[in-house]
Amino acid sequence: MEKTEVTVVVNPGSTSTKFALFNREGSVYDETVRHPQEELEKFNLVSEQFDFRYRMIKEAVDKAVNEKSLKVVGSVGRGGPVKPLEGGTYRINQALIDDLTSCKFANHASNLGGLIANRIAEDFGLKESYIVDPVTTDNMWDKARISGVPGIERACRVHALNIKAVARHIAEDNGLDFYKANFVVAHLGGGISIAALEGGKIVDVNDGLLGMGPFSPERAGSLPLRGVMKLCYSKPEPEVKKMFSSESGFKGYFGTNDFREIEERVVAGEPEVVRIFEAFEYQIAKEIGAYCTALKGKIDGIIITGGCAYFKKFAENLKEYTGWMAPFFVYPGENELDALAEGAFRVIDGKEVPKEY
Repeated sequence: MEKTEVTVVVNPGSTSTKFALFNREGSVYDETVRHPQEELEKFNLVSEQFDFRYRMIKEAVDKAVNEKSLKVVGSVGRGGPVKPLEGGTYRINQALIDDLTSCKFANHASNLGGLIANRIAEDFGLKESYIVDPVTTDNMWDKARISGVPGIERACRVHALNIKAVARHIAEDNGLDFYKANFVVAHLGGGISIAALEGGKIVDVNDGLLGMGPFSPERAGSLPLRGVMKLCYSKPEPEVKKMFSSESGFKGYFGTNDFREIEERVVAGEPEVVRIFEAFEYQIAKEIGAYCTALKGKIDGIIITGGCAYFKKFAENLKEYTGWMAPFFVYPGENELDALAEGAFRVIDGKEVPKEY
């Protein structure tokens, strides 16, 4: 297979768009385009930013393709919050485009991933374009959905893209069949997802955005209900939602969600920072243990990934807590561009059949 054959990969963020060209061996070109906040504020729905972002990306893609004499054989974008889906690679069809454009399920920047990937495919004469393992990937056990309160159901929102890609790599590196192996994977970043994978499917996971699992650099995690009730009756709902989703965790305690700054202060031995950080480690370890129990101890590995996993002492402490339960692996970073490219090439090379939205 030609090394000049590439897939265009697009991962939009709130104020930037990451994109890259991948062949089957890895990235041959990548770039991050920054978008001024004052420009983005002109739009109501993120999908209205399409033309603004696309022009910047297409120009850079065309230049790289021409300068490196590359052939575009695929186009893939980050899947936005959509309806609950089986995990896997999805062909972008009109129903998906309609939901991403209307922001039916969330007004989130990642909605643009599929829209931009689809246009790039059209521009290069490709018949198909794809998204891979969106955040609403949902293979949860039915028993995992029950909350304890009628009318309130546990939701499956998860860093599925990185979690599944990392588990796939660990399985391959250790001679395991990904579709038969069991893992507990902790994605530790601005948001935290700790998931049980059974046979390649995420069968249970905390809702890391609102209300479950450990606190994160900016999110509240699970909370005592009495305190939540008191807060909810004293403040408007949007204010409470903002507090729990983006102004809690380290941001709430220390005014920063920059994990590198927190790491520096832990290493420097600031007593209060160390105290809160030890609680952070403790809560993550407990959640990992819970999902090991959910899999009845039949686990091929515990995997720590995400940006926070670069802090070696932190990873070592988590291993001390949980490494006795299963082989322990550390795979730092979010690796989302790689995961998107791999998902696209699995379909292009006939190793996986794309799913229909």
